[in-house]
Amino acid sequence: MASHLQIRKQLDAARRVVVKIGSRTLVQRNGRPDTRRMAALVADIAELRKAGREVVVVSSGAIAAGLQALGMTKKPADLPSLQMAAAVGQSRLMATYDNLFARKKLRIGQVLLTHDDLENRRRHLNARNTMLKLLEYGVIPIVNENDVVSVDEIKFGDNDLLASRSAMLIGADLLVLLTTVNGFHAPDAKGRRRRVPFLSEVTADTLSHAKGKGSALSTGGMSSKLTSAMEAARMGTAVVIANGRKDAILQQILAGKNVGTLIAPSPMNGAAKGGLNQRRRWVALFHHARGQVVIDEGACVALLQRGKSLLPVGVRDVVGEFSAGDLVEIHDPGGRCLARGLSEYSSAEIRLLKGLKTEKIRELLGNHAPDELIHRDNLVIAP
Repeated sequence: MASHLQIRKQLDAARRVVVKIGSRTLVQRNGRPDTRRMAALVADIAELRKAGREVVVVSSGAIAAGLQALGMTKKPADLPSLQMAAAVGQSRLMATYDNLFARKKLRIGQVLLTHDDLENRRRHLNARNTMLKLLEYGVIPIVNENDVVSVDEIKFGDNDLLASRSAMLIGADLLVLLTTVNGFHAPDAKGRRRRVPFLSEVTADTLSHAKGKGSALSTGGMSSKLTSAMEAARMGTAVVIANGRKDAILQQILAGKNVGTLIAPSPMNGAAKGGLNQRRRWVALFHHARGQVVIDEGACVALLQRGKSLLPVGVRDVVGEFSAGDLVEIHDPGGRCLARGLSEYSSAEIRLLKGLKTEKIRELLGNHAPDELIHRDNLVIAP
């Protein structure tokens, strides 16, 4: 318990905070935007800014606002209708935020992102630089998924994941996931579900107790929040899941109060924040793998114990079709994912080169051929 309270107290030192506000926190039961609750949250965020903290807001609510404006009482299932609602609601949501923050003499800037933006290296860096510049000028970035053009994100994604990726994108000290419950609940010794104030890590057992899968106006749930929290904590960012309908909840969190559920940054990655540079974070978390390579035991030892690059000689098999420069997973002979990295060769080329030594590859392709299949600088070992 002492370590839990100690970590809580350390939250006061957080200088850069990402706050994710879920749809159910922002809307009434009838689906209409709850402007009183939004005003209270804005006031809470304004207090963090007054204390000298940088704040990024990841906000849901665009689709809900659009549905309300269109007179639709139920969230549609088809993609074009969702995109239509997002197009109508996004400007309304931002106008409300602009008005509320202006009352606190604070400026906002809209940042619309998709997974493609963060996966493309150039756009990834542009998004990071833009957000950092906004923070430098005292502007509060309001981040949302670009639902009007996103496809997979609307159908399968949620803003919990976007929030964790945003936190890692800018190297945030703290990620707060606001919802309508007071944290993660799990059964106690008597079988009664109680709030869990602290998690040193998120395990499969933890996820098995997660309840809540979203609602008619939202896509997330507790499982989504815990999964996103686990990802951010791995990269050295503390996470708190808390009730966004409680007044001054952000101030309570930063003051070290025992509210919500705190997920501690992983010990291996308190160093991970500095241990993984921006490029390797990008490789580790902002890519969708396009395929797999299966390697032999010798290559496993070289990667895991000797810190070496992956050479074609150590490859036993290739799964999927991908191009040079794509992200691939590296699996051991038993099928376990050991690492992820950017391939120097296409899947077709690897099938021809697998098991060959460097000298033989140079005979076939010439001296300009890459020695490594995946260079160590473009490779991240799985946790």
